[in-house]
Amino acid sequence: MDFNVKKLASDAGVFFSRAMQFTEEKLGQAEKTELDAHFENLLARADSTKNWTEKILRQTEVLLQPNPSARVEEFLYEKLDRKVPSRVTNGELLAQYMTEAANDFGPGTPYGKTLIKVGETQRRLGAAERDFIHSASINFLTPLRNFLEGDWRTISKERRILQNRRLDLDACKARLKKAKAAEAKAACEGDAVPDFQETRPRNYVLSASASALWSDEVEKAEHELRLTQTEFDRQAEVTRLLLEGISSTHVNHLRCLHEFVESQTNYYAQCYQYMLDLQKQLGRFSGTFVGNAESTSPPPAAASPPAVAAATLPAVPTIPVVPTIVGVPNTVAESVLNPNEVKPPTSGTRKARVLYDYEAADSTELALLADEMITVYSLPGMDPDWLIGERGNQKGKVPVTYLELLS
Repeated sequence: MDFNVKKLASDAGVFFSRAMQFTEEKLGQAEKTELDAHFENLLARADSTKNWTEKILRQTEVLLQPNPSARVEEFLYEKLDRKVPSRVTNGELLAQYMTEAANDFGPGTPYGKTLIKVGETQRRLGAAERDFIHSASINFLTPLRNFLEGDWRTISKERRILQNRRLDLDACKARLKKAKAAEAKAACEGDAVPDFQETRPRNYVLSASASALWSDEVEKAEHELRLTQTEFDRQAEVTRLLLEGISSTHVNHLRCLHEFVESQTNYYAQCYQYMLDLQKQLGRFSGTFVGNAESTSPPPAAASPPAVAAATLPAVPTIPVVPTIVGVPNTVAESVLNPNEVKPPTSGTRKARVLYDYEAADSTELALLADEMITVYSLPGMDPDWLIGERGNQKGKVPVTYLELLS
């Protein structure tokens, strides 16, 4: 290793001189070359771009991978320039557990069948999540990271060089100012009339010699100032061009942002479609999802229809109920819940629009077609998730969550 002590000492001297000069500028004890307003605006815009890009990058990483340990692992693999190992998503892991549970409980049982169906949907959701993370990483995170690790590092390096050139320029200006002051002082002393009768007439000669020396010093300082000014102007132009390139960076990041939104839209659309298909399947076979064969209560239809329907349905109005006969217990009321044997109330029935197709599980239920209009009402002792529906001469139980009750 070539170790140059003189160069090290020289660099250390320059460093301490610039540090002292920078401190004096902060304290207002030294002059500072100011940049023009446009240049200062470019610097402020670049700093703002860097800061917000860092925040957006970090938070997007949190969005795509909430696990901090996994993010640290991916960061280390990236710095080591190694491929990140494939990681199972939460949806895929849940699908695996549901499938294993279904095999344990019995794939032919209603619960086992449902676990298999839901597990398959969770697997598809996990695969969609994996594709979204991969797409967002390539189309959005990578350009932001390339800016911070590439363009911004170049800008920061050139700004540091410009800062050093400015300090050198201000130091040359201060040196020239001192040389001119000393030259003027020596010239004043040289203009005095000499007294050749004094014991030491050589003072006049010394003053004239000092004036000549300071004149040479002024010329040298002016030459150094011109060279330093040229270097400063050249570096300022280079830095200005890099800072003006921030506009191109914004355009590139805007394009990447559109791609990120498109990927996210496709991801959520896939998830919605998968869940819609799953809940339609569950709703189609809702009559078979009875956990206890001895139970006489109707199957719960609240968990069958699509979640979007439950989220968008208006508040369910009160359904007219047939008055309960005094002295008749609820068990008797439940025993007469055969829809074909009951009569609708004389008043208070409501119209309802069917939201989704529904296949009747048995003869007590009424099959539905989307968008058709039916008449509904409730009977005492019925499960609150079910109503009695009538369409012409047909009558049967219908799930509430498949309907939009009209006022």
